[in-house]
Amino acid sequence: MTTPLFPGGVAVSDLAVYDWEAADGMCGGSPHLHTASSEGYVVVAGSGSVHTLSADGVAEHALSPGEVVWFSPGTVHRLVNDGGLRLIVVMQNSGLPEAGDAVLTFPARVLDDPEAYAAAAALPAGPGRETAVKARRDLAMEGYLELRDAVASGGPSALAALHARAARLVQPRVAEWRATWDATVAAEVERTRRQLNALSEGLPGALSAASVHRATPVGGDPAFGMCGRLTTWQWPC
Repeated sequence: MTTPLFPGGVAVSDLAVYDWEAADGMCGGSPHLHTASSEGYVVVAGSGSVHTLSADGVAEHALSPGEVVWFSPGTVHRLVNDGGLRLIVVMQNSGLPEAGDAVLTFPARVLDDPEAYAAAAALPAGPGRETAVKARRDLAMEGYLELRDAVASGGPSALAALHARAARLVQPRVAEWRATWDATVAAEVERTRRQLNALSEGLPGALSAASVHRATPVGGDPAFGMCGRLTTWQWPC
């Protein structure tokens, strides 16, 4: 790899959280979880919260400018926009989230059918995309509200069935993800190991190859993401 990844092998995006009202009267995006990557938020504007279901149970975490919140794989999360909520999103394992390292909280009948899941998660390329994003969010909310009630009454063990379904859904893609991870994040870790070995011997190692890089923004209007409109940069960055 000749161009180093963004520090830490992460990816960053600028997220303007949806202000669309959901079934429970709150405005926001689609609840989902990541199967292999942690996610972090740096709040830059507005106010809102991230609602989570995790080993800690049901929780709501207030978000306002200057707040930094992150969570590990398996955490079901839903962003709620109380007004102008905008975040810088930091994703672990740059390349894996972009390759589908997320599972939406659709009802069990959809999660148990890979073809039905793919159809429900897909978005059209042309007109009607916003309508499809809202329909996808609403279907994810249907499953999320049931799951939230189950966790509230039965504890975090109620997440086990969702985690098992998520693992089955992504299993066919893991070989592809592993190849991406080996060529990027693992390669960065190995580069650091070699540099530490060189420095331990008093040698400059890779210092002579020092360089500066600028990411290229992806053109066009912000993309429709799970949680809001995304401004992204070409990966790796």
